[in-house]
This record gives sequence, C-alpha cells and structure tokens, in this order.
Amino acid sequence: MTDKDFKRYTITSALPYANGPLHIGHLAGAYLPADIFVRHLRLKNKDVVYVCGSDEHGAAITIKAKKEGTTPQAIIDQYHNQIKKSFEDFGIAFDIYHRTSSAIHHDLSQEFFLNLYEKGEFIEKFSDQYFDEEYQQFLADRYIIGTCPNCGNDNAYGDQCEKCGTSLSPTDLINPRSTLSGNAPILKPTKHWYLPLDKYQPWLEKWLLEGKKDVWKTNVYGQCSSWLKQGLQPRSMTRDLDWGIDVPLKEAEGKKLYVWMDAPIGYISATKQWATDHDKDWQLYWKKQPNEVDNACLIHFIGKDNIVFHCITFPSILHAHGDYILPTQVPANEFLNLEGDKLSTSRNHAVWLHEYLEDFPNKQDELRYVLTSIMPETSDSEFTWKDYQARVNNELVAILGNFVNRVMILMHKYFEGKVFGGEKLTNQALYDLIGKAYDDVDGYLTEFKFRNAIAALMDVARLGNKYLTENEPWKTFKENPGEAKDVLQNCLHIIAHLATLSQAFLPHTSKKLFAMLNVENNTLSYDQEIAFADGHQLNPASLLFEKVEDEAVEAQIKKLDDRKEWIAMEDTAAIIPSKADITFDDFSAMDIRTGKILAAEKVAKTKKLLRLTVDTGIDQRTVVSGIAEFFEPENIVGQQVSILINLAPREIKGIISQGMILMAENSDGKLTFVAPKEEFGVGSVVR
Repeated sequence: MTDKDFKRYTITSALPYANGPLHIGHLAGAYLPADIFVRHLRLKNKDVVYVCGSDEHGAAITIKAKKEGTTPQAIIDQYHNQIKKSFEDFGIAFDIYHRTSSAIHHDLSQEFFLNLYEKGEFIEKFSDQYFDEEYQQFLADRYIIGTCPNCGNDNAYGDQCEKCGTSLSPTDLINPRSTLSGNAPILKPTKHWYLPLDKYQPWLEKWLLEGKKDVWKTNVYGQCSSWLKQGLQPRSMTRDLDWGIDVPLKEAEGKKLYVWMDAPIGYISATKQWATDHDKDWQLYWKKQPNEVDNACLIHFIGKDNIVFHCITFPSILHAHGDYILPTQVPANEFLNLEGDKLSTSRNHAVWLHEYLEDFPNKQDELRYVLTSIMPETSDSEFTWKDYQARVNNELVAILGNFVNRVMILMHKYFEGKVFGGEKLTNQALYDLIGKAYDDVDGYLTEFKFRNAIAALMDVARLGNKYLTENEPWKTFKENPGEAKDVLQNCLHIIAHLATLSQAFLPHTSKKLFAMLNVENNTLSYDQEIAFADGHQLNPASLLFEKVEDEAVEAQIKKLDDRKEWIAMEDTAAIIPSKADITFDDFSAMDIRTGKILAAEKVAKTKKLLRLTVDTGIDQRTVVSGIAEFFEPENIVGQQVSILINLAPREIKGIISQGMILMAENSDGKLTFVAPKEEFGVGSVVR
C-alpha cells in the first residue's frame, strides 16, 4: 500500500443507493474488504475512522419512487433501515452509517459548492439537455437510456454504460429514450455549472499517472490511465431535478447538486457527525494539518464502476477546494458474477443479504469466508452455490472446525477441560510458524490481497491439524499423560491464535472461539498473546460450523432458476415501458416502406453497428443499425426489410444514417427482421 506510517486512517466504503436491498456483489465489492482491512488496522492499534452511509439523492431514487407510486422520502427511509440492518447482521464495523439526507450533509455539500464557485472554478454555460415533452421535465442522466457508442449496449444510461464502464454524457447515446415515458426526448437549453476536469488534467497526470504508478492496483491504475489518455472534459455539477440538495445560488432556483458532487462529500459529513457524537476533531482525519507531513491516510473501497468518480472527479473537487487530503489508495474490486451470469438487481438475479440470513440463519461467517476466498480483486470472479457448499464443508467444517472440536473434546475427556501449567506455547517450531502467519496476513492485507490473507489464516488451522495428528495424544495419554497434556495445550494456543487472527475475517467465529477458551471476547490486538493461568477452566466444546446439505444448495439454485423463468416471461415489460397512446394521425405521419439491403459492412471500432445500403424504391440510402451481434454482413445482403424512411437523419460514429430498420426483439434479446414473408416489391407502403 505505502511505506509510510500514517498517524490516522480514514476509511470509506462506497455509499449504497437507498433504492434497494444489498446483495453479495455489493458485500464482496466494497464492504467486506473494507471491514477486514479496518479490523486489521485496529488489531494493530491504529487510529482509524471507518465511515459510510446511504446515498439518498439522484435520479435512481426518484425513478424507484415513480415506479412504486410513492415518494422519494418513503423510499430512502425504507431502504436505509434495511441496508443498515444488513450491514449490522454481517458485522460490518462502521464507526458511523450516516445519511446524505441529513442537515449536516446538505450544509457541507453547499459549502463545498460555494467554495469552488467563489474561487471561480466552475464554468457556467447553457447547453442543450434532454427534455421529456410528455412529463414536461428535464431528464437527469439516469432518466435516459440508449445505445452505448462504445460497446453497443442498448440499455446504457446517460452517465455511464454499466456493461463496458464507459463514462458518458446523455448526448453520446444512440437512439436515446426517456425512462419515464419511453419516448425519444427533445433537446432544450438550460444553464448549469461545470467542473473543468480538462483544466485539472495536467495536475491529475502528475498526481495520478506519475504518483500512483506501481502503487495502485493494476485494474484501477489502468482504467484511470485510459481515461486521462482520452482527454477529460468539463462535467456538469448541477442537474434539473426536484429531489436532492439545492444549488445555493439565487439564479439556480429549482436546480440540485449532481449526485457525484454531493455523494463523496457524504464521507466527510459522516465523519463530522461521528466526531460530534464522540467529541472528536473530524478535521484531523480529512484536512491537511500544519507541521504534520503524513497526518492521515484516505482509502476508498469501491467497485470498479465507481473508479472514475473516486479517482478523477472527487480528487479534482478536493484539489480545487485546497484544504483536504487526497486518496492514498483506491483498492477497487472488479465484479462478482453469480452462477454463470452477471448479478442484476433489475432481473432479480442476486443473492440478497437479508434473504441469505433467512435461509441460513447465524451463518454470516460462512458467507464472509467464501466471499473473501473468491474476492474479485483484479478480475471478475464467480459465486456458485456448489462452490459455497464445497468451501464450507471441506474447509471451514473439515479443517478449522474439525481441529477446534477435536482439541476441545480431548481436553475435556482427559483433563476435565482444565489447563495446567500451559501459560505459553512450548513448541518453538510452532511458535515460529504462527509468527510467520501473522506476518503473512499483515503483508497480504497491506497489499489488499484478501484471498491470500484468509488462506494464511486457514494454514494455521491446517498446521494445528497436522501437529495434532502427528502427535496422537489419544494414544500417548495412557503411557505418558504429561506428553499428551503438552500436545493438547499447544493446540489450545494454536486455537487462541486462530481466535485472534480470525477477528478481522470471521468476527462471529472469533467470539465463539474466545467463548470456548473462556477468554474475554473483547477485541484483542495482535500484540496481546493469550496466557492461560494454571488451572484455567475451558468451556464445553461446541461446533463452529455445520455442513451445508445438498437440499439447501438445490433450493437456492432452484430459486434462481425460478426467477429466470419469471423474468423471461416478463422481460420485455420489465425493461421497455409501455408508451403513451398516440393518435391515428401520429401513426400516419410515419412513412414505413419495404426495402432491400444491397450492401452491409461493420462500423469500425464498434461491436454492434452495421452500415447498410438499402434500396427503398425511392432511392438508395445509408442506415446505421445496431444488429452486428446477430447478423454477419455477408448473410443479410438481399434481405427484405421494413424501413422508416422519414426519420430525421442522424450522425452515428461519423456516418449520416437516413432511416431506421424495423426489428423485433424477444425476451432473450434475440433480433429478427420485420419483413414480408414472400418476395415483395421495394417501396411498398407499410400500413
């Protein structure tokens, strides 16, 4: 991470949108790694504040409210409480879980905006923004979907394509449509305040490209480098919305701060609230301190879809403000997939955290263990229920749980659960190997290699099993009870170290281990080695983990399959909203003719676009169509089509497209031409 020893650590996890529950992808991406890292720092006696909170502004909230026929406030209240409880249930150890709807956050966000405004950092300009005529409102980025010009994804949002990760502006989209009405929006002028990211590019190149090379994770640095090489553009920091933080200017009545202006400031406002509640100075964790070189280390834990905002946009805001420290690390994770498919909230293809605990009560650590073992640190990884079962049964139960259970049962069987003269670990070889495990865990976590770190923890349990099996105290007890006692008490010390090490990874399991050892289960730091007093009484043995049966796994797989079948039946209605009624005159205004494709070729640097030459019976014209993933160009020459010929020409990837080919799309996303069943003359009118 860094070779510097900071006085304080400010750790953040991405603020989850309060418009839905949490799933395992969220946990593996930004919260579980941060929680492990924070617990580890505390075990090293570091000064840490770990903050998070619900992101309660932006278009996603209002879209959810409109769909459910309720208010944004009702939505955020419902999901803030549900999300907060899920975090608590899984032991995510925030110092505070805050809300961006709080007064302290609104005040601080407006203060940030005014600071930059008064310094003249913003560019004020009128620009054409998309406007939904039916709903009579400007459309925020997330109210607009269309075809991504980079990868051809037909459901890209106006601010970002979630398929390829490209940051977008709404006008970049091909064939944009409003998520409110389903109609094509019109462009209408409106005034906004822009952050000149291009102005900060030279500074970003020095701070990020030069300063973070070989420091940040390769997946993070690579994405940032790509963005900077493309060249940054000014980005609007305000929006025409009716939900959010008011822009604090008289001339900006009715406008709100862009969610990516206010959301990261939520980390700071949460810290301010925590400091107020605990009589602390929040500025020590966020602001540059006089006479201190390395006063605080700021680390953002996020998913890869938020890299550009945390590594470019937010640092630019902090830099422009001038008083704040900048991120030392942004260890973003890639995506976690589920049973061979992407996790999807809209398709309900997910393992929801609250549902997991309903089906697997008190098994938080089993999921924490599996997700840490497969964490998508530098590339996408996959969760399957069969793998979950195998890791729980073959590792947690058979290795860690088995070792602890064997030792505790033997101690009670032979020595009535009492420790005699076993204050310290007597085997030097074991002592050295356990010491190396502590070093390994620390080294791996410092480099954000969580998978390696939890493997090092499990190696201690493997070491214990090997030592116990090789020394066979159940055999030596009759002839040499003293030797059997030494072996078992050495094993108790291994269990004690497992209890200490597992505090960062498996906090619920750690408490169980301390309870069996009859040791105070308050958090022990790494330098507090457990010393058993002579005659110390152990508590009865209990199983740490239970095997996951086939029936439980099959039920989870069936649940996902049932959801897929339901979504397949409802897919079109779920994704494409029903459009408003039109008049016969509206329909008559569309000039749809039969045509024939005379030539076809792929559009360079795109995956989905074909350039077609179409005979309409009136003329031959060029049409750009997003069908390249379904049809090879050479196979559709001569294909009869239906073409809307009076669609206004539009430039797509430098090509003027004069019309639209009509296609039908089924619930699986497959396309087919809408065309006559028999050979038909070109130019025939479709009525």
